[in-house]
Amino acid sequence: MYRRAAMGGLAAAAWAALALPATGLAQPADATGGDPFGSMLWPDLRREFLGTAPVQFDPRVKVSGPAFAEDPMNVPISVSADGLGPVDVIMVFVDRNPIRKVLEYFPVGSLPRLSFRFKLQQASPVRAAVKTRDGAWHVGGVVVDSAGGGCTAPGLTRRDGSWSRSLGEVSARVFPRSVAPLESDATGATGAETATRVRLRVMHPMDTGLAGGIPAFYINRLSLRDGAGRELMRLNAFEPVSENPIFSFDFTQTPEGSLSLVGTDNNGNRIAGTVE
Repeated sequence: MYRRAAMGGLAAAAWAALALPATGLAQPADATGGDPFGSMLWPDLRREFLGTAPVQFDPRVKVSGPAFAEDPMNVPISVSADGLGPVDVIMVFVDRNPIRKVLEYFPVGSLPRLSFRFKLQQASPVRAAVKTRDGAWHVGGVVVDSAGGGCTAPGLTRRDGSWSRSLGEVSARVFPRSVAPLESDATGATGAETATRVRLRVMHPMDTGLAGGIPAFYINRLSLRDGAGRELMRLNAFEPVSENPIFSFDFTQTPEGSLSLVGTDNNGNRIAGTVE
């Protein structure tokens, strides 16, 4: 009787231990690497684009886009990274695009803000990774839903053949705007911050190479310079940027003199324009 009772007690103790929460045991690792969007792709994206540098998800990196992309070939996105101090580069990439990297923006003499349009293949997180002078990456993002197909369809100018007549043409507009300061930037001042916005359009088909019979053909570099030849911003673009792309950049002061835009595409064509 004693031996049977003892074994029964051990079995009961074992079942009781299984029923208790395993607070003292190692918990399974988060397969998403702590991604706020819960994307299983995030650990690979981090290794591919951000390397071994420190990375943090930062609410000061604000990415704005539509909840649903009505036109997956022209999805508007705005990025701002105020309050982080000096910024070396802003990189934008998309988890579920067949070509993930969209652009790299170097705000040499401009504010760490930009707006543009890009192609979205399917519903996905759209992320901006901002590298500060200390070498750390600060990441923000937004989820954009879409009917899809933006990367694999030919553009309008491809279908009607008009792209060759306007290739490389540059148009621009410069205008003042007011921006409310972010809470993280607040220094006790009230009211709105004034800035000058430069909006540029470059005529180009921006082919991804994923539409049948059309090879990749896209702008790969743009640089905006002031009247003295000083570089104000530099941008590396990739295939997902929308056809005839429009980019907007902000400056704390109106740049001096005429601005010049120079650049190239992946076929070696030169881009050049003047902004008065």
